[in-house]
Amino acid sequence: MAAGLSLDRPWAFTFGILGNIISFMVYLAPLPTFYRVYKRKSTEGFQSVPYVVALFSAMLWISYAFLKTDACLLTTINSVGCAIETVYIVVYFVYAPKGAKIFTAKLVLLVMVAMFGLILLLTLLLSEGAKRVEVLGWICVSFSVSVFVAPLSVIRLVIRTKSVEFMPFSLSFFLTLSAVVWFAYGLLIRDLYVSLPNVLGFIFGILQMALYVAYEDRKKVAVVEQELPEHVLPITKPDTAQKAVEIHRTVEAHGEDKVGDGDQKEIDENK
Repeated sequence: MAAGLSLDRPWAFTFGILGNIISFMVYLAPLPTFYRVYKRKSTEGFQSVPYVVALFSAMLWISYAFLKTDACLLTTINSVGCAIETVYIVVYFVYAPKGAKIFTAKLVLLVMVAMFGLILLLTLLLSEGAKRVEVLGWICVSFSVSVFVAPLSVIRLVIRTKSVEFMPFSLSFFLTLSAVVWFAYGLLIRDLYVSLPNVLGFIFGILQMALYVAYEDRKKVAVVEQELPEHVLPITKPDTAQKAVEIHRTVEAHGEDKVGDGDQKEIDENK
């Protein structure tokens, strides 16, 4: 299939390969987080929801690619995505506290077994042929749109806190680039279900990068203020610092003498 696609539509094949490479990098983006989880043996409050959702999305697109029969480049990247997200979920499950483990197990059963099973069953029973591909395609589009809308909470957090701490520029950049490449791929192979959701992904990606540029300077100012607390003394020469210490000790001693004199006066008066 890939050979035929590369000969008949070389540009579509090129964009498909680029989409695979960029999406693979996006899938690997949480690696530092999970390495930290492994090193500290704790999930530190991280949620499993994004990884379960990503696994569900990859499985939906694999099902769509199998039904479409000529979308091998969708199959390859989403198969890799399934494997990577499964590893993330297993690592999370190993190091999560008991409550988070129970929640993750319920979420996996609900999303991966109940929802995915129901979608496949209804698709196979209620439609056939081209209609089946169309139904599953629109389901994939609907879910992809909901995934692309998810960053709205992060965008709202950035606007409220005026900080881009929770929105890395590299991730926003690669998500935007991925949306552009997959949109071009869908357009070249005339697949509305691949190209349509990536329009929204591109819009939200551009918005995130614009916010990053707008609030990056404020983040730097905040870091500088944090590194220079109010009570830090100014940098002085060694001899000046020594004199300051001596003066401080003299003042303390003088204060003690005053206190001592006051106590002595009180004793004399009592006598």
